[in-house]
Amino acid sequence: MPTLHQRQQQQSNPTKFPISPRFYGVQPRSISLVSSTGLLILLFLMILFGILFPWLGLPKSLFSGNNSSLSKWKDYTLAQAVAFVGKNGGTVIVCAVSKPYLPFLSNWVISISRQKHQDKVLVIAEDYATLYEVNRRWPGHAVLVPPAPDSQTAHKFGSQGFFNFTSRRPQHLLQILELGFNALYNDVDMVWMADPFPYFKGNHDVYFTDDMAAVKPPNHSHDLPAPGKKGRTYICSCMIFLRPTPGAKLVMKKWIEELQVQPWSTKTKTNDQPAFNWALNKTAGQVDLYLLPQTGFPSGGLYFKNQTWVDETKGKHVIIHNNYITGFDKKIKRFRDFGLWLVDDHAHESPLGGL
Repeated sequence: MPTLHQRQQQQSNPTKFPISPRFYGVQPRSISLVSSTGLLILLFLMILFGILFPWLGLPKSLFSGNNSSLSKWKDYTLAQAVAFVGKNGGTVIVCAVSKPYLPFLSNWVISISRQKHQDKVLVIAEDYATLYEVNRRWPGHAVLVPPAPDSQTAHKFGSQGFFNFTSRRPQHLLQILELGFNALYNDVDMVWMADPFPYFKGNHDVYFTDDMAAVKPPNHSHDLPAPGKKGRTYICSCMIFLRPTPGAKLVMKKWIEELQVQPWSTKTKTNDQPAFNWALNKTAGQVDLYLLPQTGFPSGGLYFKNQTWVDETKGKHVIIHNNYITGFDKKIKRFRDFGLWLVDDHAHESPLGGL
């Protein structure tokens, strides 16, 4: 038992109190984020913030790293999109794309970027995946006009989904014209070799290309060609330039009517092109139509299958259409074979990058 004097000394010098052997050599511990405790705390904080920050009004961008929520594009209207991309020059370069065609969209935009017209491009997305992906990379350049067709069938040529996809085209174009803008429509299995705008000479209502593979004379007529065996012309509905004139609007309205008269069926398995030709044929006397030169705007049946013609017209090609062939892989291979698949080595030239 300590004496009274010893107890007084211990009280005046507390560091000499006996220390339990359990604390010898033990240092203060810090919680590491890589430890199980640290991970549990981090997970708790993430859940806590996930529950609280919507109520606190904090911006999602603080947590997502994205400056704007993609969900806002669901409310983005065609009128807003047209005003955005058409503000410089009053022309909109428009295409309609579903998710399976994103690589072709990227390839097409690269070729347009080389002609310095990419700012005019508007992608009409036919599914929400396309809407969000394009606007994530290139804000404001994609819009979806509800309802979106079934993205699983829209890209299959000859299917009802493909018809539903293509039959919306004249409605989109008519709305752009009603807003007072010029519209240049392209399918995205095209590549620009030169600037097409100098070829839209004069003040015609509708400019288009022949879908035939037969070679025309260099100085061929720019009038609507004569009807073929089916009683109508064979104009391509995949490359059209329209001015916002009453005549161009009339053709779009007639195109819409013809699509309603000749809907898709298991027997006909039609697409939008026959209806477009009927619309041209039935309005030809009321509308100023202009057939673009074949040397500049050849069909795929001519450009990819007549090397002699290609050599003879070298330097005059403007937009090449990879039609007269079906299937993604086959189209990509043919583009590669002719040095027109730009995505592999030139994705950096496009605001979309390599989709």
